[in-house]
Amino acid sequence: MSDVSNHAPHPLDVALGGRIRLRRRELGFTQIQLARRVGITFQQLQKYERGVNRVSFSRLAETARALECSLQDIVGELDCSKGSSVFSRHIARLNEPDIAELLESYTAIQSPKHRRAILNLARQLAGERAVQVAE
Repeated sequence: MSDVSNHAPHPLDVALGGRIRLRRRELGFTQIQLARRVGITFQQLQKYERGVNRVSFSRLAETARALECSLQDIVGELDCSKGSSVFSRHIARLNEPDIAELLESYTAIQSPKHRRAILNLARQLAGERAVQVAE
């Protein structure tokens, strides 16, 4: 049971909001465009995407319709018992600017050697120790 004095968003609300944001960006919608399609203000959509406000089931159904997908596409397998906090962190990372374009470009690289080089570069730029590229 959650502590009433704790005002932090629930990890599942954050994960759900992240999935809504991810799909919105995938379609190229702005927050204003999606909010209009759903019939809410863009401020309300921002709160949903951050997990600050919970999305009711009816609003979730309207949002899925506006995002041209099913409820299952948005909800997926969100489940506290399966480590949703790790999932929430991954979803949050997927919402970083340019990440979708980076992932598309990375997956288009056919050479394992080139993929490893990109990964090593990213690790170096992030300050992590790079793994040697296998020749």
